[in-house]
Amino acid sequence: MTVATLAYQSLGVVYGDLSTSPLYVYKTTFSGKLSLHENDEEIYGVFSFIFWTFTLIALFKYTLIVMSADDNGEGGTFALYSLLCRHARLSILPNQQATDEKLSAYATHGSMETWQSSALKSFFEKHPRFRTGLFILVLLGTCMAIGDGVLTPTISVLSAVSGVRLKITALHENYVVLISCVIIVGLFSLQHHGTNTVAFMFAPIVAAWLLCISSIGIYNIFRWNPHIFRALSPVYMLKFLKRTGIEGWISLGGVVLSITGVETMFADLGHFSSLSIRVAFSFLVYPCLVLAYMGEAAFLSKHHEDIQRSFYKAIPEAVFWPVFIVATFAAVVGSQAVISATFSIISQCCALNCFPFVKIIHTSSKIYGQIYIPEVNWILMCLCLAVTIGLRDTNMMGHAYGLAVTTVMFVTTCLMALVILIVWKQRIAIAVAFLVIFGSMELLYISASVYKIPEGGWIPLALSFIFMAIMYIWNYGTTKKHEFDVENKVSMNRIMCLGPSLGMVRVPGIGLIYTNLVSGVPAVFGHFVTNLPAFHQVLVFVCVKSVQVPYISEKDRLMIGRVGPKEYCMFRCIVRYGYKDLQQENYDFENRLVSGIVQFVEAEEDTTLKTTFISACGREVGNMDIEKFDAQNQDHSFTNSKSSDILETKIRKGHGGGAPLKDESLQILRAKESGVAFILGHSYAKAKKSSSIVKKFAINVVYSFLSKNCREPDVVLNVPHTSLLEVGMIYHV
Repeated sequence: MTVATLAYQSLGVVYGDLSTSPLYVYKTTFSGKLSLHENDEEIYGVFSFIFWTFTLIALFKYTLIVMSADDNGEGGTFALYSLLCRHARLSILPNQQATDEKLSAYATHGSMETWQSSALKSFFEKHPRFRTGLFILVLLGTCMAIGDGVLTPTISVLSAVSGVRLKITALHENYVVLISCVIIVGLFSLQHHGTNTVAFMFAPIVAAWLLCISSIGIYNIFRWNPHIFRALSPVYMLKFLKRTGIEGWISLGGVVLSITGVETMFADLGHFSSLSIRVAFSFLVYPCLVLAYMGEAAFLSKHHEDIQRSFYKAIPEAVFWPVFIVATFAAVVGSQAVISATFSIISQCCALNCFPFVKIIHTSSKIYGQIYIPEVNWILMCLCLAVTIGLRDTNMMGHAYGLAVTTVMFVTTCLMALVILIVWKQRIAIAVAFLVIFGSMELLYISASVYKIPEGGWIPLALSFIFMAIMYIWNYGTTKKHEFDVENKVSMNRIMCLGPSLGMVRVPGIGLIYTNLVSGVPAVFGHFVTNLPAFHQVLVFVCVKSVQVPYISEKDRLMIGRVGPKEYCMFRCIVRYGYKDLQQENYDFENRLVSGIVQFVEAEEDTTLKTTFISACGREVGNMDIEKFDAQNQDHSFTNSKSSDILETKIRKGHGGGAPLKDESLQILRAKESGVAFILGHSYAKAKKSSSIVKKFAINVVYSFLSKNCREPDVVLNVPHTSLLEVGMIYHV
């Protein structure tokens, strides 16, 4: 797609939230005791704060700086963290390998290493507690961003619908809430159609909305106060704080609502492109919103009494109803940005072992990053309805919204300062300047929002605490499970002593054992053969893992190697995914795997591959048992083949003509014809008896509940149920 098309689409997905902020900014800012200071100086001061906050944070920080720190086209809190993990080895994924660093998307080369970046990397390596602290900071920003997905639809829709009471004064508040709830339900019901469809539906609405509010802004400037341009001077900000004191400081929690939605510009980067989002913001969104805020300030300077309904009061009578209709639709669109961002965030969390597995549907065959998560969609809808019905007051919603937004921005600022040092390898003075300039502004707004915790600010804190607890417990449980698997690997010495038959009957067929390990023999295999002393003729250990990159190309997807001597007929296949990839095989995985193993066998002696070596004492040496074979010789066209004869023909063609296959290759193909069985370990976590009450509750109750109610591994991996065997195991943490 062209930049212009993507920029147009981004209006409907990325900028809906940001563009609807004028509905409630002035109203929320002048709530409370600041309403006693409604004169021109205060109105000029508030507009000056809005303008400079919008310019410095939205335009300079995000559009010009933060969006340059994308992770192979992906944005958001986890994208920044992923960059840091690759460059400073902070990875939270336990089964990473040196071969992963050879991926093109993993590239960490760039400018020369500086002493500052080296010192910071060394600091994190020596102090694991700070790595944990950074991870918790990332979770906090992520959970606050999810909280945005709850608060944005409530405040946007309710603010828009509330305007109808200006014309229909007899309309009871309950009906306004009911209409808002119906609109919210309709919005979430549209999500399954996908971002691409929604974007084309919503983009013209946002474009019309921006043109409406900018035109009304220009009208109000020239009609009510052409001198409002003077308020662009930052001097008015100082005058505002000096005159209003603590009330003015507290009101900044309302000013920050003018930049709600800028974080979604970065989080939704994967849906579009950096250039298209920058073009849309710089040439349309930014000037239109500045004119809208300026026009509303001009109107307020002559109508102090209308401060709590200023947006709709500032609309000329002749165009009120058309603008009201567009505003209602725009409020719906405004919710779309954070909903799309929430889907992206949850998807990344699942891939990075920070959230239970959920169903992820890719809704566009052209733009890979556009997804839909049904479970998350309906949970968000229920939370939105609960907040709308429970609060009913947009001022209280604004207080909650401001705290969530400023916290996410501050987390991004902290991560960005580390990216400047570690990834971009700039001087420490540049990173400190970035942190001080933008961090101080955001801390000022956070301090004002914290004061409003009793008046609605507790909502994002409560939601974030719940999501953080879920993420941290899930990550802790899966990490401990991996540690258990590593500590209980079957000894290679024991495998060698069993001989080629492994001390059991080897029946025809191929057995695929799914494991989290990238080396060694998993405990689930030993547990299986102990209870059933027979196994398949060909044994393949399959490890499906995520790598700290957004996407992995199909040619780099599989790594195949041998475990033990040839006569054991044991292999290992590592299937790698990026944190934005769909972890589900929609093609015929078993045929593709078999073809890869055959090509590995055929190439084993023809080229100088680093093969598997097992020492006499059973220890793996050299490059161990992992090997990626030549991608140019790999045939990926076996997706629809059901016959091993067709498979063998295609392998012959890919291998270079009519050369006969080796006996081992023919043996593997015959085993494939006999059938393929999938063996999955079903692990149950239990806290040790000596564990604290908190740990027992976290593992035995919370983690156990999440494990039982998330998507099972066989569903995630698309394993056919008719060929599935599950081996149960209990591990103590």
